[in-house]
Amino acid sequence: MKKIVIAAAIIAAGAGAYWYTQHGTSSSASANPLLDYIPADTPVFSGQLKPFPLKNYLQSISGNYQQYSTDSLAELGELDSPMAKFFVSIYTQYMDGIKNPTQLLKTFGLPNEVEPFFYTLGVIPVLKTNVDQIDAFWAVLDKAEKDSGFTHEKRTLAGVDYRAYSLAEEGSTEKVDLLFAHKDGILTVTLSGTTIEPEILEMAFGLKKPTQSLAASGMLKDIIKTHGFMEDSISFINHVEIVKAITSPDGNMLGKQLTQFMAEESQGEDPFAEIRTPECKAELTAIAANWPRTVAGLTAFSSTEKESHMAASFVVESKNQAILTALQKMRGYIPTHLADINSTIFSMGLGIDVNEVAPSLTAIWDDLQKPQLTCAPLAELQAELSQQSPAMLGMFTGMANGVKGLSLSLLDYKMSTQDQEPKLESLDALVSLTADNPSMLFNMVKPFAPMLAELQVADNGEPTDLSPLLMLPPEMNIKPMLAIKGQHLVVYSGDKGLALANKLAGEKPSANGLYSMSADYGKMFTPVLTLLELTGEPIPEELQMLKDYNMRVQMSFDVNKQGIVFGSVMNSKASEKK
Repeated sequence: MKKIVIAAAIIAAGAGAYWYTQHGTSSSASANPLLDYIPADTPVFSGQLKPFPLKNYLQSISGNYQQYSTDSLAELGELDSPMAKFFVSIYTQYMDGIKNPTQLLKTFGLPNEVEPFFYTLGVIPVLKTNVDQIDAFWAVLDKAEKDSGFTHEKRTLAGVDYRAYSLAEEGSTEKVDLLFAHKDGILTVTLSGTTIEPEILEMAFGLKKPTQSLAASGMLKDIIKTHGFMEDSISFINHVEIVKAITSPDGNMLGKQLTQFMAEESQGEDPFAEIRTPECKAELTAIAANWPRTVAGLTAFSSTEKESHMAASFVVESKNQAILTALQKMRGYIPTHLADINSTIFSMGLGIDVNEVAPSLTAIWDDLQKPQLTCAPLAELQAELSQQSPAMLGMFTGMANGVKGLSLSLLDYKMSTQDQEPKLESLDALVSLTADNPSMLFNMVKPFAPMLAELQVADNGEPTDLSPLLMLPPEMNIKPMLAIKGQHLVVYSGDKGLALANKLAGEKPSANGLYSMSADYGKMFTPVLTLLELTGEPIPEELQMLKDYNMRVQMSFDVNKQGIVFGSVMNSKASEKK
C-alpha cells in the first residue's frame, strides 16, 4: 500500500496548489450539503463555502501565469509512460485554454462559479467540485486517453457510474486506482486500493454519511469566529486527529488505515510501536492539545474580470501561552509603507526587538524543558535541547542593543545602455535601521568598521553623502545619503527615497510584526527585460513571460494570541496586451 500513500500525497499536493487559486466568494459555514458527507475526524480539509468567481479570477490573471516552455512540453510529450502522457495531455488542454477563460471553462465543463472541496477519508484524498457539463469533462479525459493509450475501466457502485484508471505498475499485485465519478452535478476524484473498504468509497461518492459529520461538529464556525476569517473558504490540518492516528491503532479512520497499510509493508510489524506506548500517547496527545490545528482562511477578497485581490492567513494554533508570550515580546518594528502592496517594487522588513531576543528564547527553552518527558523519542529530543542553551545569545545581541527593526525598499530604477553595455541610470531606494538611539548605535559600530571612522552623522536629520566612501563613479548618477530620521538610521537614494525617509522620520516605533516581504513582478522585471531586448541579448522563454507581469504579492510572519501567523496577499490585474 506504499503506492496508494504516495499517490494520495501527489493528489494532496495538487489540491494544495488548487486551494490558493480557489479561495474566494450559503450564509452559513455548515450550509453546504457536501459537508454532511465529510467525517468530523478528517485530518485535512479545504473547502469553498461560498461560490468562487472562477471566470472572473481566470480573466484577471490571464496574462499573469507561468507555464512550461514549448520545448519543455515537447519533452514531456515524449515520455514513455502512457500514464504520464495521459496527465500531460490534460495539462496541455488546460494550458491551451488558460488565455481564454470562457473557452477553458467550456472545455472542462465548469461553471462560472465553483465550490470545490478537498479532504481526506483517513489517508484517502477526495476532491469534489460542481460541474455544468459533465460530458465536456469526459471529453477531456477521452482525448487524454487517445493521446496516451492510457485507458479506464467502467465500474458502478450503488447506481453511480465511475471511471477507474489503474496507477499500479504492470504485473504488480498491489492495486491502486484513480477514480472519477459524477453524481447530482458534483464531480468526485479519489483513490481506491486493494484494502480500501467499500464503505470509504460510498462515503467519497456521497452515498453514505459518516456517524459524525464536519457540518455537525461546528468546527468551521469555530475557526471563522476565532480567527476572524471570511466565510468564503476555510482550510485546516487537524493535529489532534493525526496524533490520535499514530498513537492508537484504532483511534480514528486514519489510524485504522495506517495500521493496516504499515502492517502490509512491514510484514506484520508495527512501525508506530515505539510511540504507541501509554507514555507516548499521553505526552503526544498533550502536545497536540497545545498545538491543535493549522488553519487557513481569507481576510479580504474581491474579483472582477479586470482585477483580483485576496489576502489570506495561515495560523498554527497554540494554547501554549508561555511560548506565544515570548515570541510576541520579540516583535519589532516594520515601517508602515511595507504594508502597502503598491508602494514599492520590492521590500523586505525584519521586525525584531533585539533586547528581547535572548530572554524570550531562554523562556521558550525553559518551557520546552518541562515537564520532563518519559516517551523515549521525545525524551531524547528534550535531552538534546537541554544542551543548547540560548543564554550565550546575550553576548552577541548586546552589540545591537536597542535595535527594533531593519528594512529595505526598492522604489524605482531605470536601466539604459552605454556602448552596448547595460547601465543602471537611476535608483530610488531606502534602507532603514530602527533603534531606541540610532546615533549611539552608529557610534558604537564605528570602531569595528574602519571605513566609517571619519564619518559623522548629524542628529538633526541632515544627510551625509556616502558617494566618496563607496567610490561610486559619477556616471552612475546614484548618490546614496546617510541620515538619522527620528528613531531611524537611513540610507536613501533618489527623490523617492528621500521622500520616504522624511515620512519615516514621523513614525514612532511600535511592536507591529516580525517579518514582511513584497514584490511587484512587473515593475521588477520589465525594465531589465526591455534592456536585454535593446542590447540584442537572447531572452529565455521563461523570463520573457515575466515581462509586463501585472501581479503583486506579499508575505508576512507574525505572532498573535491565537498562534503563529503566516500572511499572504496577492493582487493581479488583467494584462492590457493581447
